[in-house]
Amino acid sequence: MKTELLTEIWQHHSGKITGMSIGLLMGIFILVFGFFNTIFVMLCVMAGYIVGKRIDEKEDIMDILGRLLPPGYHRQ
Repeated sequence: MKTELLTEIWQHHSGKITGMSIGLLMGIFILVFGFFNTIFVMLCVMAGYIVGKRIDEKEDIMDILGRLLPPGYHRQ
């Protein structure tokens, strides 16, 4: 019975629950580490997600680096 109730709550309110969880984590990180350190960590997480997603999509890692790094750093 509890599992069914939790499943129903998740199905109808998953966006709200996820948003509240992310907001709570961001608030804790800002209190513990400070605003700019938290922003830096979030940027690193987003960059890691984007690179990982591209690798999962079977994109060549050198092409990814070629777009991310300035000219002259990418050698073929």
